[in-house]
Amino acid sequence: MRRISILGSTGSIGTQALDVADCTGAQVAALTANRSVRRLEEQIRRYRPRYAALSDEEAARDLKVRVADTGCRIGAGQEGVCEAARLADVDTVLNSVVGIAGLLPTMAAIEAGNRRLALANKETLVAGGRIVMDAAKQAGVDILPVDSEHSAIFQCLQGKAPNGALKRILLTASGGPFFGKTREELESITPAQALKHPNWDMGAKITIDSATLMNKGLELIEAVWLFGVKPEQVHIVVHRESVVHSMVEYDDHSVIAQMGVPDMRIPIQYALTYPDRVKSPVKELNFDYYPALTFSKPDEDTFRCLPLCREAIRRGGLYPAAANGANEQAVALFLEGKIGFLKIADLVEKAMEAQSWVKEPTLEEILAADQAARAQVRSSI
Repeated sequence: MRRISILGSTGSIGTQALDVADCTGAQVAALTANRSVRRLEEQIRRYRPRYAALSDEEAARDLKVRVADTGCRIGAGQEGVCEAARLADVDTVLNSVVGIAGLLPTMAAIEAGNRRLALANKETLVAGGRIVMDAAKQAGVDILPVDSEHSAIFQCLQGKAPNGALKRILLTASGGPFFGKTREELESITPAQALKHPNWDMGAKITIDSATLMNKGLELIEAVWLFGVKPEQVHIVVHRESVVHSMVEYDDHSVIAQMGVPDMRIPIQYALTYPDRVKSPVKELNFDYYPALTFSKPDEDTFRCLPLCREAIRRGGLYPAAANGANEQAVALFLEGKIGFLKIADLVEKAMEAQSWVKEPTLEEILAADQAARAQVRSSI
């Protein structure tokens, strides 16, 4: 029985991870959230973790009063979340915190050692890829991807030949809700329209990233670090049906794909049970409902966030952190109705232009670059 700590338990990935825990019999040792007091209280009463934390300190004080009868110890702030990542009797940490806020808990889990890190927080590797991967290698901590695409790649690589022979990764993208639209059509897009994803039920920030194709750009960077490939070895393919979750191509031009219904509980469960496979609550893939599977190139002239991310990882250093920080701030402003949809890519590009190159940035420099990019975006309006 695995003992898991779920960081971001009230979000989309976190709640589905709890579904998987129900099905696999995993013991929930710790839960964290940002400020969702009532939802976290409900989870505490149902799963009886010994520790829980809220990033928002005022919300944490409220939660502590609410669950005083449960015996659950309550932490607060960023350090409280990091404590959940390093609990001594936990063997798996699932990090589904949204954004750069997940970087320090990731490092806390790695530094604690003797555990598996199931990573759903792509920004951890986008901003701090080299530091995170080096630390994990030194600590002997396995990082298993939870993103559906990276989980698919990981699964396809299980059949890799002893000589490697990996030619390229084929990273699939749904294309988001605006596939096929022109820049002129996107000028007047509202947050409500951008939040309607055709295939996946995700949180607001990730859904907007999918609409701009920023999410696929971040996943490209994540794939470079997870699988030790060059940026030019990651090829993006738009696949509207979201049935083929990603593919790998070997030197002999054989292509291996991982397929399934679009349900995040599959990659979550695989990260928790690897190398075993167990029964899943997810329905099986019925090809009768998919008479055709389509593939096409992404429109990088219209959806500029994707090529900007490719350029950021090509440059390296602090450029990915700047791009990510600017995007997080720009998405927040778009959701507040303060900027237009197309402005997001413009602000990411400006933040990258303002960023100076540092060969091997420290964790402190990465966090500083993130804050500087956010400040620049805020000052632009």
